[in-house]
Amino acid sequence: MVSQLDPGDPIDPHRFPLRDWSIVETRYDDSDLGTSESVFAVGNGYLGMRANPEEGRDAHVHGTFVNGFHETWQIQHAEAAYGFAQTGQTIVNAPDTKLMKLYVDDEPLTLSTADILDYERELDFRAGLLRRKVLWRTPSGKRVEVISTRMVSFTDRHLAVMTMQVTVLDGDAPVVISSQILNRQDGRDEYYVPDDALGAGFDPRKASTFDHRVLIPDPDPFVRPHRMILGYRCANSRMTLAVGADHVMETDNPVEELQDVEPDLGKKIFRVRASAGVPITLTKAVAYHSSRGVPVRELYDRCRRTLDRFREAGIDETHAAQRAWLDAYWERTDVVIEGQPRIQQATRWCLYQLAQAAARADQLGIAAKGVTGSGYEGHAFWDTEVYVIPFLTYTNPTMARNALRYRINLLDAARRRARDLAHRGALFPWRTINGEEASAYYAAGTAQFHINADIAYAFMTYADITGDRELLYRDGADVIVETARMWADLGFWRINSGESFHIHGVTGPDEYTTVVNNNLFTNVMARFNLRSAVDLMREMQREAPERYDQLVARLHLEEGEVTEWEACAEHLHIPYDETFNIHPQDDHFLECEAWDVAATPADKFPLLLHYHPLVIYRYQVLKQADVVLALFLRGEEFTAEDKRANFEYYDPITTGDSTLSAVVQSIIAAEVGYSDLALEYFRLGLLVDLADLHRNTSDGLHIASTGGVWNCLVFGFIGMRQSHGRLRFDPRLPRGWDGLEAPLQIQGRHLRVRVTQDQITVSMLSGEPLEIEIRGTSYTVTESEPVQVALDGQGPRLEWTGTTSGVGEAREDGTLLTAGYPDPDRPWQAGGLEAARKHCAQLEPPAAAGLS
Repeated sequence: MVSQLDPGDPIDPHRFPLRDWSIVETRYDDSDLGTSESVFAVGNGYLGMRANPEEGRDAHVHGTFVNGFHETWQIQHAEAAYGFAQTGQTIVNAPDTKLMKLYVDDEPLTLSTADILDYERELDFRAGLLRRKVLWRTPSGKRVEVISTRMVSFTDRHLAVMTMQVTVLDGDAPVVISSQILNRQDGRDEYYVPDDALGAGFDPRKASTFDHRVLIPDPDPFVRPHRMILGYRCANSRMTLAVGADHVMETDNPVEELQDVEPDLGKKIFRVRASAGVPITLTKAVAYHSSRGVPVRELYDRCRRTLDRFREAGIDETHAAQRAWLDAYWERTDVVIEGQPRIQQATRWCLYQLAQAAARADQLGIAAKGVTGSGYEGHAFWDTEVYVIPFLTYTNPTMARNALRYRINLLDAARRRARDLAHRGALFPWRTINGEEASAYYAAGTAQFHINADIAYAFMTYADITGDRELLYRDGADVIVETARMWADLGFWRINSGESFHIHGVTGPDEYTTVVNNNLFTNVMARFNLRSAVDLMREMQREAPERYDQLVARLHLEEGEVTEWEACAEHLHIPYDETFNIHPQDDHFLECEAWDVAATPADKFPLLLHYHPLVIYRYQVLKQADVVLALFLRGEEFTAEDKRANFEYYDPITTGDSTLSAVVQSIIAAEVGYSDLALEYFRLGLLVDLADLHRNTSDGLHIASTGGVWNCLVFGFIGMRQSHGRLRFDPRLPRGWDGLEAPLQIQGRHLRVRVTQDQITVSMLSGEPLEIEIRGTSYTVTESEPVQVALDGQGPRLEWTGTTSGVGEAREDGTLLTAGYPDPDRPWQAGGLEAARKHCAQLEPPAAAGLS
């Protein structure tokens, strides 16, 4: 989807015109099928369908995915060791129900070769529909209008509904529609192309392929005149799945119906003698039900009930329910960006993708790719807790609660994993579907112990913002206690010039620096985890003593443990270097040579695909912001000077090879004053998938990055922070933006915050009065009295300019501060002028970010 017409705008405005509430494609183009299949995918968090054409071809990778439905396989280690992950998990490409093959005069509609007179495809964010309209001239010269819709229901998570309307405009013609359920996973279809045949080469971000038949079919499918249901069991995981389809044909033309159902292929065929101008409308409702082990026959019954409900309701009522659900979603969620229509469109697409990933995930977890593709094997990572759950907490707390319950349900598996690694408490896996660690490469995977603290952060943020202490007291406390136990056991005490608590042998978010001692991010977040456990235990003793006594008995909590956690947190070592006045990423990070990011050829990124890990690990180079992420998540623990110095040091050596990096760099750049750079990073985060900036959108969307877009807008440009449920605002609106407005929910209250260049307004739409803070001053907002505060500018605006000789100038609001690299007394590791040159190169607006 990268424009070939305007290098300043990666979204081709001719092929993808501007729309407020949808993304529209006005010309069929098979050069980027993989990207468009992901961008136009439909889903609800449980069921996802890639935007493959109804006709089935051409396609990059056909895909239908059910959250949590996976196959397991034995991980083959070249050199095994105790505690290595043993069993891989990969999401299964579920049987495809999108297929409705069309033939007119016995000629198939195939978009890549057909004579297409007119074409439009639209993903409608308000209706929740994927629509397509094609005007096709057949080889015999007849014009045929084909209008189709596809919807995955937000109100019934097991249901998807598709329609196809065919009208022969010129003369009569025989028309055939072959509606199918096809098991593509095991290569049943002659047009199926397995992932490993796509010529993509080595890429650890892609899913593995299977060397065995995955879906074992039920030999006796359910067949009725208008309905067929096929059932399967995964060969190794033993998970079960049933897929059903119902059909309603409406036309005044004569129709003959045929049906042929085999274990891997079910066909419902409609032969129509079509008259000119007489439409043929086929409605296809499909149901997917999965289970960890329920017999397929029981899933057949569930499919029947889902399809019966649709037959009773009808398509109009189903579409109306979808629209009503989305009306409520957008009321809670829509962020309005005034005067920036293209950014507004892209932002709404991101927010819509969050609904499609999380709305009906219903305790099954939110995978890195949602249900849009098989990338990363369909695994969930720590990304969800840091980038997605905060968004859900402030806008859709029920979805946030369900996402947290996924971790609660995996607690026993996390306890087992902690024992495997000889630790007390619980250790959540870096990547997983079913709760078992699935990362075969421990250095950049299992060693990311910070996942424990990230999960604790999500629980505590949810409880503070929603006021839902019941979830925390009843189930969340177990997670907080067991993760704190792990940190207390993992770390150790040193007594040199004083007592200090250290954590060794871990990897932070930056996967280009692994298995280090005292990773700054890990230690800062572990301290938060430990302190949260201490505070929660004392709170429960005071506020919910019965719940506390039950927890003590259930977890065998000893009296001295809470005191131990408090001491660990108090003395936890936080690396700091007084020479550079920054926080080193780990104990030895500053001893390494700096990687020359600016001089690295563009075709060598991402580094992980072009350099051996041992090469990368020897250098100061970051895959993603690590220390900078700590500055954001635990901002109150750093001074303003700390934040600026750390950002200025780490920004030039951050490659952005991770899709998670740009959004955090944007937030902190905005806070410390690099407003133009903040906007550039925001654009990079906004366009991760819409412009396929990382060249792997074909494997599915980057859901954490779409959540990061909301984080940029609210935490970065609106400047919101929270501590124990108290909101603070310090706006940083980009130049050229007329205004920015976002709804928020906090402790049962509904707020709306609007920022312009000269004012911030906080309105209470419903709820009790709330005390907030704006730039250090306290205010109380009520339903009858919104808070309006004039802004004396948007905070400091730092600019960095340089010349080819490497001499740079730093200016604040146009006033020269210093020459060199913002402070000439800080030469940095790479040398002052050279570092200045690299930083200037970082500030040049990337061609792919030229959104206006």
